[in-house]
Amino acid sequence: MEILFILLSVTILFFASAFKVLREYERGVVFQLGRFWKVKGPGLIILIPVIQTMVRVDLRTIVMDVPSQDVISRDNVSVKVNAVLYFRVINPERAIIQVEDYDAATSQLAQTTLRSVLGQHELDEMLASREKLNNDIQKILDEQTEAWGIKVANVEIKHVDINESMIRAIAKQAEAERERRAKIIHAEGELQASKHLLQASQVLSRQPQALQLRYLQTLTEIAGEKSSTIVFPLPMELMTPLQKMMEQHARQQEAKPANNSQA
Repeated sequence: MEILFILLSVTILFFASAFKVLREYERGVVFQLGRFWKVKGPGLIILIPVIQTMVRVDLRTIVMDVPSQDVISRDNVSVKVNAVLYFRVINPERAIIQVEDYDAATSQLAQTTLRSVLGQHELDEMLASREKLNNDIQKILDEQTEAWGIKVANVEIKHVDINESMIRAIAKQAEAERERRAKIIHAEGELQASKHLLQASQVLSRQPQALQLRYLQTLTEIAGEKSSTIVFPLPMELMTPLQKMMEQHARQQEAKPANNSQA
């Protein structure tokens, strides 16, 4: 009786092992006597015990954290970079047959590709052009993992860590760049102002009345200032007639002694 119970239990377990239930996001890669047979699922599937075996494959998107990598940029700056990788299995047969462990293989490939791609760019590009770098890394990974039945959907660089000495150097560089731009803007302002002053002087030289109006405006502005000393500018145009009169008087005085001597 006890032997019969044991045999019955073994028979039940044997047939129970033939039934497998796969969820909607799972597929089963079935091998028959060691050879690939077919991909089954989702739902209830029946396997022939001992003859057939199955490997479950998850088709959902996997989020993988790429460990921090030491990268030397093209301008010889040492940084630590880490990223996050989004991928999923699109061909269960290849993912099981073509590579031993597709998770580990994808992780190692992502680390080497991250170092290789970032090493071809300068530090400024790593900090300012992350979207382009993400697309470059994603494209390379997707091409190389296609043979494994893996689809790399996205790659995002999370952190670019720089040592303190390099941070100070970058701050000094940024400050020098701001000073350079400030000097250029100031010089451009001086150039534009000089051009406008030249145009104004040309207009005033053609119109003496405009110069007199400017003179009166200057006197008005000076009168409005709270100052104990007021300096009145005297235009040279007002001195010209007086200078001519003085020169004419001097010539007349020189001419009188000459006339007396002749007499």
